[in-house]
Amino acid sequence: MYSVKTKIGEHCETTATGTLLLNLGVELSEPMLFGLGEGLGFGVINFGKMPFPFLGGRTKTGLITEKLCENLNLELIQCRTTSVKKAWSNIKGELDNGIPVGLQLDSYYLDYFTTKVHFAGHYVAIIGYDETHAFLVDTLQQGGVVSTSLESLADARNAKGPMSDKNMSYTIKLKGDYDLKDALIKALKNNAVEFLNPPIRNFGYKGIIKASQELSKWFHESSNPENDFKTMAMLMEKAGTGGSIFRNIYRDFLYEAYGILKLEPILEAHKQFLESAKLWSKVINLFEETGETEDEKYLEEASIILMRISKIEYDAMSLLEQL
Repeated sequence: MYSVKTKIGEHCETTATGTLLLNLGVELSEPMLFGLGEGLGFGVINFGKMPFPFLGGRTKTGLITEKLCENLNLELIQCRTTSVKKAWSNIKGELDNGIPVGLQLDSYYLDYFTTKVHFAGHYVAIIGYDETHAFLVDTLQQGGVVSTSLESLADARNAKGPMSDKNMSYTIKLKGDYDLKDALIKALKNNAVEFLNPPIRNFGYKGIIKASQELSKWFHESSNPENDFKTMAMLMEKAGTGGSIFRNIYRDFLYEAYGILKLEPILEAHKQFLESAKLWSKVINLFEETGETEDEKYLEEASIILMRISKIEYDAMSLLEQL
């Protein structure tokens, strides 16, 4: 099992999918995987089980892998089933042939997760198993190559609730050649169009404005602002985002893309996301201060910064939309 090559990064989906691609001979940096997967986004999402809104900085779970495969002319094979037995059968044959498999599951059930929060949009690559345990590739933060009991893996895969996906597993196959420059242009433009034209005001640059306008309401509606705002800050900075709610990763992608394409709008967008990432870090620190002090004054400053971030990211994506 350990002959399988591993791609261990900061974000779960790019780690899992990057591992699958590496074993096909496709080696890309984590920012490049994220950017080619049109991964940047923003959303204010209310999950029933969470006492406060979730602020997400990427596109919908699974879309990075789908868009990445589309842009690089790769074949994505997904399997879904409500049967635990069939779910294991869907991956066992691939593993027996030395082929890693991507899994979507609820990280709450995995043995090696020390923070027990239900999150059914977590991704890992499974690279092998024995009589009692499965061997997985997870993020650097979670330990890289790790193991969990087969029972816990089955529970994690078969979880119900928000973001769960019927024991979803996937493999990737090569179809033909691709032109990296063309793929980059397509990914940059598509991601920009999506960000600038959200279906509802909870998403994209409009979602950042909504968050700015509703911080005070969230504070007054919270029964435990200390926990809620500290948790919000932790999820934005440390929960597989690469820091600054994915802006660090996208910033680095733009710089790498500029090195390949040498187009000035990409360099200018990189500079704007450099500023955006720093401002997101300030917002996260202000959320921490709010949790520490339970004082709303820090949110007043955060609200102003979020409005500024929305304008910066709107301008950057407008440049990329015109490529």
